[in-house]
Amino acid sequence: MSLDHLALFIVAGILLNLTPGPDVLYIVAHAMRSGARAGIVAALGITAGCFVHIFAAAVGVSALMAASATAFTLLKWAGAAYLVFVGLRMLLARAPAPGASIAINSIADGAGNTSATGLKRVFFQGFWTNVLNPKVALFFLAFVPQFIAPGTANKPLAFLLLGLLFNFNALWVNIGWALASAWLAGRVAAVQQRMHWLERTAGLMFVGFGLKLALTEQPAP
Repeated sequence: MSLDHLALFIVAGILLNLTPGPDVLYIVAHAMRSGARAGIVAALGITAGCFVHIFAAAVGVSALMAASATAFTLLKWAGAAYLVFVGLRMLLARAPAPGASIAINSIADGAGNTSATGLKRVFFQGFWTNVLNPKVALFFLAFVPQFIAPGTANKPLAFLLLGLLFNFNALWVNIGWALASAWLAGRVAAVQQRMHWLERTAGLMFVGFGLKLALTEQPAP
C-alpha cells in the first residue's frame, strides 16, 4: 500500500470511529456515570472484542460465517439477546443518591462503587457486545479489503496488519470519547443530576440496537 492509501485508510477509520453507535454509546454512558476510568475500561473491552473479529476475518472464519446462513443467524440472535440484556440492566439500575459524586456512583456493579469487580464487568460487557455482533465481522470484511492491493502476496497478513492498525487508532478515539464524557459530566451540574435518566436512555437505545440486530437480514454474498 502506498503512503497515500495508508493515510486514507487511517483517516477513514478515525472518522468511522468518531461516528456515534452502540460502542460509543456504551463508553459514554459508563464514563459519564462512573468517571473516566470506567469509560476507558469500556473502551478497552470493545477494542478487545474487535481483535477477535480481526483475527477471525484474517483466517477466513468471518468469511465462512458471512456465507453460512446458520452461523450468521446463531451469532445474530446471541448478539441481539446480549444487547437487550445490557440495555435492561441499564434500565433497571438504581438511581444514584441525590448529590452523590459521579466518581462514586457506578453502573458497573450496581453497588455504588468502581471496584475491580465492577470494572471487570464493564470490560467484559463491552467485549461480548462486540464479539456477539456479526455486523462488526461483516464491517471488517467489507472495509479492510478495499485497501489491500489485488497483487498482494500475503493477503491474510495484510488484512491482519491493517485490522490491527484500525483497532489501534480506534482505541485512542474511544478513550477520547471516555475522557471527554467524564470531563463534561464532572463539570455540568445538570448532567450529574440527571445521570440516571442518561443511563436509562442508553439502556433503551441498547434494547433498540438489539431488536434492530435481531431483524437484520444476512447480506447477499
